[in-house]
Amino acid sequence: MVYYGQTSCEQDTERYLDVVKYVFSSYKKDVPLVINTMGWVKGDGLLLLIDIIRLLSPSHIVQMDVYDWKAMAPLTPEYVHLTPGLYTKGKQQAKCKRMGLAGAEPWSNSEQEGDASAPQYKLLYVHPEFPRAGVAGEARVHSSILRDMSILGYLGQLQFPDIGAVLPLHSLMPYQVPFSAVALRVIHTDVAPTNIMYAVNASWVGLCRIPDEIRCQTEGPVLLTQTPVCDCLGFGIVRGVDMEKKLYHVLTPVPPENLRRVNCLLLGNIAIPNCVLVGQQGVEGEIPYVTSDYNYSILGSGKLKKKKHFKRREYAF
Repeated sequence: MVYYGQTSCEQDTERYLDVVKYVFSSYKKDVPLVINTMGWVKGDGLLLLIDIIRLLSPSHIVQMDVYDWKAMAPLTPEYVHLTPGLYTKGKQQAKCKRMGLAGAEPWSNSEQEGDASAPQYKLLYVHPEFPRAGVAGEARVHSSILRDMSILGYLGQLQFPDIGAVLPLHSLMPYQVPFSAVALRVIHTDVAPTNIMYAVNASWVGLCRIPDEIRCQTEGPVLLTQTPVCDCLGFGIVRGVDMEKKLYHVLTPVPPENLRRVNCLLLGNIAIPNCVLVGQQGVEGEIPYVTSDYNYSILGSGKLKKKKHFKRREYAF
C-alpha cells in the first residue's frame, strides 16, 4: 500500500503512475488480480487510463458504459494500440516521430514503445439500462461520504468495545514519537519549515516506511525535500505536538510490531471528518481543535463547505 495523499491524481499524474508501478511490482502473479480503475475517463483521465492499460497488460478489461450519455470509444486492443496516452506513445505517433514530424519526446518506458505489438486482452463491454447509472456528479458526492465513513470505521478501532460511550480524541492514549525518529513530508502543497508543525497538528497522516535511514544532526524535525514512493503501513492522527520535548503524539490502531517499522509521516490533502472534531462528547468549555474565534482573512483559511445538494429521492417500484 502507498499513501498517495489526495482524492484525485489530476494535480500529479506522473507520481500517480509511479505509485501504480510500485504497487504492481509486488504482484506475484500466482493469484488472480482485479484492478479497480478510476472514474476519470475524460480528457487527460482517458489518456492516463491508456497508460495504465499499457503498463499493467491486463488479460481482460470490463468497460461499463453510462446510460443516456454519449459513450466513450470502446477500449479495444486496437484502440489502445493506436491512441497516444498521457506519457506513452501510440503506434501512429511513433511513425510520425520516425518521419521527424513529432515534437519533444514524451516520458515513456522502453517496454511501452508505440511500435510494439498490439496488446492482447479481451474487452467485456457492459451497457447498463437503468436511468442515472454512472452520473458523475452524484458519484463524487457518494465517494466523499464513503471516504468519511471509511475513515470513521478505521478510527473506530481505537475505541474500547466494552465502553458504551465513544471516547473523544483527547481521551485516548497516544504514542509518543521523537522528532528525530521519523521524517516528515507534506505531499500536496509547499509549507514553509517554520509553519510545518501548524500544518501537522490535528492532521491525518500516512504511517510509512522509507528505505533510507533517518539521520538527524539535531533533535528534529526531519523534513524531506521530495515525496517518496514507499510502503504505507497504516494511518493515524497527530493528536498534538510537544515542542519542548520534541515529540509527536500520534493516535493509530496500527499494532506496535508494525509501528516499529514506521520512519516517515506523510501528510496529504485528506481531512479528518468534521464530526470527529465537532462532535466530541463530554467536553466542558471549548472543544479541542475547534474554535469560533478565527480570522478568515488569514491566508489558507476558509469556512467549511456545506453540502446542500442532498435531496430526498422518491423511488417508484
